[in-house]
Formats: sequence, structure tokens, C-alpha cells
Amino acid sequence: MTAVNFSAVCARAAHEVNSVYSAAIGDPVFAWDEMTDAMRAGVINGADMALDGKTPAELHDAWSASRVAEGWVYGPAKDLAAKTHPCLVPYDELPEAQRRKDALFQSVVRAVAEALL
Repeated sequence: MTAVNFSAVCARAAHEVNSVYSAAIGDPVFAWDEMTDAMRAGVINGADMALDGKTPAELHDAWSASRVAEGWVYGPAKDLAAKTHPCLVPYDELPEAQRRKDALFQSVVRAVAEALL
């Protein structure tokens, strides 16, 4: 399996698990096949970072920086058209459920990678 495919498999698995978790906590869910290429690339980048040993806080910081670079700003609700997101805050200001989602993503990526090796 190539490095790109390896990361993509880990990313997709983590995305699927995070989707179930997101639905459970009332967050919007985007199916992998309905995401834009840029959205999928962001998830794969997060998987690469998790595989490189980054912490959930570092994953969040990178996610936030990528959103800000794309013109997103903090807002009380996620709005794709307005580019607002309630998680555009420092990691330590995230609600516990959101910090758990970052940790879950990291754990799934690493578990799937271990299973594939």
C-alpha cells in the first residue's frame, strides 16, 4: 500500500468514527463521499499529523490554521456559506466533547495504522 493510500485509509476510518461521534453529540456530519476534495485532503493531512505523533491539541491548531487561511472565522454555529465555526478557538477553550473528538480521531488513525502494518 502506498503512503498516500495508507494515510487515506487511516483518515477515512477516523472520519467515519468521528461522524458517528459527531452525530451523537449533535454536530453536523458530512459523508466522506460528499466532502469536497479539499475537505478530504484536510482529513488526510490530519491523519498524517496523527501518524507523525502530533497531539490532539496540535491537530486542532493545524485544523484551525487551515480554516483561517481559507477565510473562516469564529461563529456560534457552523455555517458553510458564511464560513463560521464554533470550534475556531484555542484547544483549551474547546468544549470537552470537541476535545474528545480530536483525541478519538488521533486514536483511530493510530489503531488503523497499527492494524495495517
